[in-house]
Amino acid sequence: MRKPRVVILGAGYGGLMTVTRLQKLLGTNDAEIILINKNKYHYETTWLHEASAGTLHHDRVRYDIKNVINPAKVEFIQATIEKVNPEEKKVILANGEVEYDYLVISLGSDSETFGIKGLDKYAFAITNVNAARQIREHIEYQFATYNAEVEKDEKRLSIVVGGAGFTGIEFLGELTNRIPELCEEYDIDPKKVRITCIEASPMVLPQFDRDLVNYAIALLESKGVEFHIGNSVQEVTSEGVFFGKKGEEPQEIKAGTVIWSAGVRGNSVIDKSGFETMRGRVKVNDDLRIPGYEDIFVIGDCSLIINEEINRPYPPTAQIAMQHGEVCARNVAKLVQGKNNLENFVFDDKGTVCSLGEDDAIGVVFGKKIKGTKASVMKKVIDNRALFMVGGPSLVMKKGKFKLL
Repeated sequence: MRKPRVVILGAGYGGLMTVTRLQKLLGTNDAEIILINKNKYHYETTWLHEASAGTLHHDRVRYDIKNVINPAKVEFIQATIEKVNPEEKKVILANGEVEYDYLVISLGSDSETFGIKGLDKYAFAITNVNAARQIREHIEYQFATYNAEVEKDEKRLSIVVGGAGFTGIEFLGELTNRIPELCEEYDIDPKKVRITCIEASPMVLPQFDRDLVNYAIALLESKGVEFHIGNSVQEVTSEGVFFGKKGEEPQEIKAGTVIWSAGVRGNSVIDKSGFETMRGRVKVNDDLRIPGYEDIFVIGDCSLIINEEINRPYPPTAQIAMQHGEVCARNVAKLVQGKNNLENFVFDDKGTVCSLGEDDAIGVVFGKKIKGTKASVMKKVIDNRALFMVGGPSLVMKKGKFKLL
């Protein structure tokens, strides 16, 4: 009799957690496990802002998938996923197809442009390793070119960040640490550099206590960041951005670099597969399966679960994706073993820390507010814990963060 085939799409936080747990829960005779991912490596999405700013080398944020999977139990296929055909129980790849008995979709997110004119053409988004490399190299090129020109183009030293959410604030923290180094390297007066952050909502980091947010804003402003809160980006051009409050005449900021960090949506594969979605995310049952599909789980950024305390979806974070992966693995193992008593997912919020650069941060951990160096140390502990949960001590030693620990 053929072994049931479990196929996992995506090697992000949720996908890798599912795979590494499944290979412990199931024996080689229990199931055939296949992991499909576009790249041969996993990258720490929560570190991309550092690689984008140039404060961390891009190779530090990724590691080979083969280093954390058991090849005797898991087959890895490097391929581009086009869509899922749930009626035929097939995953359609760019170069073929794979059948499944049980499917786990953990494909991460795409950048959300909200239909803003010129955004997709003229702005960068911190989406993956190659995008991070491109941002870092582009900023360095702007600084290098500025000083090589006879007639200086001031907009080369102007950087606009769209969005003051988690990614935007963390990127600004790293960028303000990197700018002095670039100015020294390319012999540029730091006063000529302009960093602007535009946020459409009336508040920065709404998930944090206002005292902590005020601390973060004051720190970034002291390092030269100019905030425009309650203003939306209306258009991005080759010359910069137009922004303003609704109903008012837009203002223009000349900028050689525009970084967009103001929203994500579920992976486009979800929409192409015909599932019912909200901004590319699937509202799943308590056991993480799609309503009407007992053989398909959706976890991570593509999964939508309502936080009933505030009647809003949980934000897509690495923490929740990894917890999804643990529950999903146990549920898949139960189905493979012929059991139907699946576990409901309950989010255990251990806290959140937002980095403000190498040695500063704000956060709430186990219900306690922290900021400054203490929060920065905790951020590194959290990063190292994520590595440990997937790859154990050896991965922490290879990729972990130890400064200030």
